[in-house]
Amino acid sequence: MNYVHALRFRFLTPLYDAVVAIGMRDKVFKRRLIDQAEIAEGMRVLDVGCGTGTLTILGRQAHPHAEFTGIDGDPEILATARRKAAVAGLSVRFDHGLADALPYPDASFDRVVSSLLFHHLVPQQKRRAFAEIRRVLAADGQLHIADFGKPAGIYATAVSAVLARFDGIENTRDNFEGRLPALLVDAGFTVLERQRFSTLFGTVSLLAATRAPSTTGDES
Repeated sequence: MNYVHALRFRFLTPLYDAVVAIGMRDKVFKRRLIDQAEIAEGMRVLDVGCGTGTLTILGRQAHPHAEFTGIDGDPEILATARRKAAVAGLSVRFDHGLADALPYPDASFDRVVSSLLFHHLVPQQKRRAFAEIRRVLAADGQLHIADFGKPAGIYATAVSAVLARFDGIENTRDNFEGRLPALLVDAGFTVLERQRFSTLFGTVSLLAATRAPSTTGDES
């Protein structure tokens, strides 16, 4: 998997939290994503592409009796996530790994959440990542995603064009053309609902999907 850093370039990583807080008010849609996931006591939750751990930490604070794990491919950004969790006084596990090769057994999690990851991935990587997420979800598990979607309005369309050049047209095309739900269906999910948030960097879509039963009868 060709790893893309949070702000495209490694030297910008220390600025990530400030950029998304100012430009996207990310905690607003991340809290909504956690609410949408309907996490119950004792559930096992995986944050794929956890970055600096903001979503993982918000989830753990909102649901102290659930088990949260974050995974990311960047050791430097994981170090930031661990520091943030320690400052917050939270016990959160952060693992090093990639979305398309998750280092967990089948059916390890009841919920998978992910924020601002998939627009970094080319189509083949998205498909592999969705297949891996389906594999590690329990039979009745759910996936909840917050990421860039089809732009709503002239401003969002213009900003999305700029972002596509910055992040790569091949990476972002599925997001900006609204194809993530179709890719999820192809990977064996049923898309449940959508919400949209307007940000300075474009339109963020919230997707909720359930792990559809296998048509072959094999629930692995």
